[in-house]
Amino acid sequence: MAEVARLYVEAMAVEAESAPVPADEALTGEAMRIAEAMLFAAAEPLEEGEIARRMPEGIAVGDVLARLKQDYASRGVNLVRVGKKWLFRTAADLGWLLSIDSVEPKKLSKAALETLAIIAYHQPVTRAEIEDIRGVAISKGTLDVLLETGWVRLRGRRRTPGRPLTYGTSEAFLLHFGLEVIGDLPGLEELKGAGLFEGALPQGFAVPQPRDDATLMEDEDPLESDAREEFQDLGEEMEADAQAETAQDGEEVLLVEEEFVEEALVEDEPLAGEPAQNEASEEEALEDEPVEDEADREVED
Repeated sequence: MAEVARLYVEAMAVEAESAPVPADEALTGEAMRIAEAMLFAAAEPLEEGEIARRMPEGIAVGDVLARLKQDYASRGVNLVRVGKKWLFRTAADLGWLLSIDSVEPKKLSKAALETLAIIAYHQPVTRAEIEDIRGVAISKGTLDVLLETGWVRLRGRRRTPGRPLTYGTSEAFLLHFGLEVIGDLPGLEELKGAGLFEGALPQGFAVPQPRDDATLMEDEDPLESDAREEFQDLGEEMEADAQAETAQDGEEVLLVEEEFVEEALVEDEPLAGEPAQNEASEEEALEDEPVEDEADREVED
């Protein structure tokens, strides 16, 4: 029985394949293939009118696109309509697979390149010295860009009035330009051979020998973040001394106040002869009163 059932199913399948396809269905299928090919090959979304011009006669382009949209609904690429135009777009739930994180390189300005060259050859160098070599003032944004690239670093502070910051190159500078050491930068003769100098150079012109020692120079001080630890102990000692002096001054003030209070108490104590003196002064005041009355009588007479 199983064998008979299998043969019956195969016979039905062959009959279905050999059955003629309706003309309308065949025409619609061909129209879907045409619309699919046009949408895949188009560099921009296509309007229905543009697709309809390539369709066989008697085909409703709207129905064709609706069926094509339904066929692509469960695929990795979907047919979507934006306004009056149609296009293929990656399925929304698969968009994260195609996202690419790329770093867009930015070209340094001429001022930034000149500043970088001066720092590389003259480090450690301050901003004022860079401006003196270039002959023009540089904006703060130029140094900020070089610091963001990681090619330039802050070294310390110059021991001059104002204590300006000093700049130098970093290890990232060597890696980017393929240098083993900073001394591999081209010298004067190499720059001349590369045609970077035109005409006669001024007398005594020379290219300095670059160096990027990690240790600070004799005229450099460490940055505040580095110096804070060095001066922390000294600050604590000074603060302790100040507190000790304040406490000592407070004790001296208290001793002076106590002595002053004792002296005041001693001065306020009455002496043994003071009551007699007070009585005598009162008698003298009483004796003086009649004298004043007699003077008044003489004036009346």
